[in-house]
Formats: sequence, C-alpha cells, structure tokens
Amino acid sequence: MSGHSKWATTKHKKAAIDAKRGKLFAKLIKNIEVAARTGGPDPDGNPTLFDAIQKAKKNSVPNDNIDRAVKRGGGLDGAGVNYETLMYEGYAPGGVAVLIECLTDNKNRAASEVRVALTRNGGTLGEAGSVGYLFSRKGVIIVPKTEGLTEDDILMAVLDAGAEEVNDLGEGGFEVLCEPSDLVEVRTALQKAEIDYDSAEAGFQPSTSVPVDAEGARKVMRVVDALEDSDEVQEVYTNVDIPDEVLAELDA
Repeated sequence: MSGHSKWATTKHKKAAIDAKRGKLFAKLIKNIEVAARTGGPDPDGNPTLFDAIQKAKKNSVPNDNIDRAVKRGGGLDGAGVNYETLMYEGYAPGGVAVLIECLTDNKNRAASEVRVALTRNGGTLGEAGSVGYLFSRKGVIIVPKTEGLTEDDILMAVLDAGAEEVNDLGEGGFEVLCEPSDLVEVRTALQKAEIDYDSAEAGFQPSTSVPVDAEGARKVMRVVDALEDSDEVQEVYTNVDIPDEVLAELDA
C-alpha cells in the first residue's frame, strides 16, 4: 500500500508539469464545481470547496479558472452543472483490485470509457461489490516535505484532532490518514501548527495489498494511465503494492 501511495503521489506531482496538465486542470475544476453546487459557493462555509480550491491552487490552476468554476457550480452565472458520481470496480492484470470514481453527466459514456480502458490494457470490469469491500473510505491529507519537518512533528500536531496515522511517502511527502468526518479538524490542526499541506480530501485506502514486480507494476500503470486519461474519471484507487526497489527500477 505504501508503494502505491508513493507512486500515486509522485504521479500526481509529475502530472502538474507534463502533457497531462490540461486534463488534471479539468478534473480539479470539476471538483470545484461539484463542491460549490453541493455545499454552496462560499469556501469559508463549505470545507469541501475550500479543500478543492486549495488543491487546485497547489497544482497551479489559474485563479480566474477557479473563480469561474465556483460561480458555475454555485449557479452564480446562471449556467449550473449537473454531474453524477459513479463508482466502478474491476481488476488490473495480476489480480490487482481497481476502484474507479467518475464524475459525469453521461452514465453510458462513462461506463463505456471505463470498460474500454480496462479491457484494452489487460484488465476486466467487475460487478458492483466485487472489489469495493477491499477498500475503506478515509480522509487523506498530503503534506509536502520541507527542511526540518519530521513525521513526529506532524503526528504531534494532528493526533488530538483525530488523525490515525502518518506515513512517509518518500519524495511524495507525508500522508496523514483519518476518518472522513475528522478531515476538517485534522486539516485545521495542521494550519494552526503552520504546517503546509498540498491536498485534503476523502479517498479510498486498501485493506489488503497485492505485491508486484517491475513488469507487473508496468501493467498496472498502463491500466491506471488509460483510466486517468478519460475525462469521465476523477480518481483511480488500487491495492497494488510496489516495493521501493521496484519503484527504483522503474525510475531508472
């Protein structure tokens, strides 16, 4: 699981500066629109919107784009948006479980794109419930590494706020896990301690993991990349475990 977290975090950091920049921006904007539509356009009274804006800013989305997304989502410009959240379940090669979260205005298109991305890359689409039981919903906060900041520093800041654990993701920073209901309190504790964070959102963490070698990792990455390339897909979660030595081999 830690291997996957390191890989996923590194991928997201790289995505902000490579050819996927436009797609990443689109997904972050969509998150803002949905958050504003669900909880209102005021980030001070809508923690989900606050965190969606924070993540967008950390990934260099222009402020004008963010402001327009808030207005669209909140219906302040008369346009409004109507996205539906859908979850799909399946497998990547090697029996790795895949949980796919979509935000779409066309259920048939989303289902088709997910199925094609899986099957063309050696994966399979499963029935509802086929792999969902292997994941639990958690609040996830990513804290970048800065000089002098340690795992213990973060733990001391967030423990009383409800944090369950802090993991070192290597170059990806630190990962703070908590119950989704404690996310705002834990994030606020970091702010009070003047500890910067890149993102704070509810996501899915696997309860068991499937270790892979370099070839297995490449096959899983192909599936994840194909899914993330779809405009319908917001997040992809897997229970792959990519050991540090395999990550090093892939980077080389």
